[in-house]
Amino acid sequence: MSESAAVLRERVARGDERAADVVERTLARIRAREPVVGALFEVHAERARACAAELDAARAAGRPPGALHGVPLVLKANMCLAGVETNCGSRILAGWRAPYTATFVERALAAGAIPIATAHMDEFAMGSSGENSAFGVARNPWDPTRSPGGSSSGCAAAVAAGMVPLALGSDTGGSVRQPAAFCGLAGFKPTWGRVSRYGLVAFGSSLDQVSPLARDVRDLELALSVLAGRDERDATTLAEDAPKREEGADLAGLRVGVPHEFFPEALEPDARVRVESALEVLVGLGARLVPLSLPLVPHSLATYYVVATAEASSNLARFDGVRYGPRVEGDGTLAGMMAATRTRGFGDEVKRRILLGTYVLSSGYRSAWYRRAQRVRDALSADFARAFEEVDVLAGPTSPGPAFRLGERSADPLAMYAADVLTVPASLAGLPAVSVPCGLVERDGRALPVGLQLIGPRRADARVLRVARVFQDASEHHLAAPPLPGAVA
Repeated sequence: MSESAAVLRERVARGDERAADVVERTLARIRAREPVVGALFEVHAERARACAAELDAARAAGRPPGALHGVPLVLKANMCLAGVETNCGSRILAGWRAPYTATFVERALAAGAIPIATAHMDEFAMGSSGENSAFGVARNPWDPTRSPGGSSSGCAAAVAAGMVPLALGSDTGGSVRQPAAFCGLAGFKPTWGRVSRYGLVAFGSSLDQVSPLARDVRDLELALSVLAGRDERDATTLAEDAPKREEGADLAGLRVGVPHEFFPEALEPDARVRVESALEVLVGLGARLVPLSLPLVPHSLATYYVVATAEASSNLARFDGVRYGPRVEGDGTLAGMMAATRTRGFGDEVKRRILLGTYVLSSGYRSAWYRRAQRVRDALSADFARAFEEVDVLAGPTSPGPAFRLGERSADPLAMYAADVLTVPASLAGLPAVSVPCGLVERDGRALPVGLQLIGPRRADARVLRVARVFQDASEHHLAAPPLPGAVA
């Protein structure tokens, strides 16, 4: 699908095309490309057709179109849509259908979006490659032997393959930004609290944030305008309206901080070259680069995996065979039933994180691990705050390199965790951050995307998106959907 969400919405709103026609064209593209990419768990064809018919009838009756009128939308499998299976990529929730709709999904529906499919994901959003799902592994459209990133793997693959113009993922430690970088997309994590989490199945409550993926930054701005805002059902949402879009075609006077910690030894040389070239594009647009240091960034990965696993062990305690999902009776006792259910229901990565999180919260270890990690997190946030007294945004690579091969890191959890090293700092500090394509590198004869990450102060979501939009327009890195071998055109 070559149209952006914004362009497609205008076509349908003007009457150049019916929402019903958009749905049929989208379903045709899904049928052609899904067998190669494997991005989707379930396609909601009849529900989408009914939604499109309502939109077309509303337009014919003269009702004003919403901001996403007629735009097909893919949802991650940890997002509640009433009547739709919300399995979080886990056997323990297989067959569980949400009895209600998430606030952010309600807002998308009210704006005229058409939820057309549910995407595969790493189980309970725990993973950086998409390989931890109990139901299927999504593939990178740029090279189907490689990972599309994780945990929003299916969402990124669906947009990158040109099936839909917009998808909603969730970003805990980089789960939208890293897939965006791997798949040549724009992916945005808003300020924590900007978008309601009511109806998003929790992984790490102080980190999770609903985050859109698209090919064009303008679509991210459009999505944020619809999704953001106070929600009485989520006390952690910011008590303010969605930020207004910032205008401007250049970056005159913008101070761009470039922390040297964002360029570690693990950064692959050709990826470094693409990011440095992107920084020069920013300079050409009027920005000024400001070298600086964020001393605690090297400690952020370890800090993240203490905080996130601690929160995961608490959040996932509810999945016990009593309230959700299939039950395994075990030895007939309550404890035996819970142990058997969780042993069969959870995958290895989820078990690993629950065990680690339980350990760091246990008596005798809480102060040594969890409380110390929270102190480091606070100090890291203070580092960022001091940096933003001197600069307007921060810039650097999104990931140490392009997409790695499926299976390449499956047996080495630490190598897999290292894929998040450049995205977790903004997550720990609750800052808005976006990844935009900044070029291609070659691996095994295939071109693979590289991402530039831009980070702003809390609540500066519109600023971060404006910089990304101006950069994307100037750099011409609107990467088209790659040709898929074996897919029908």
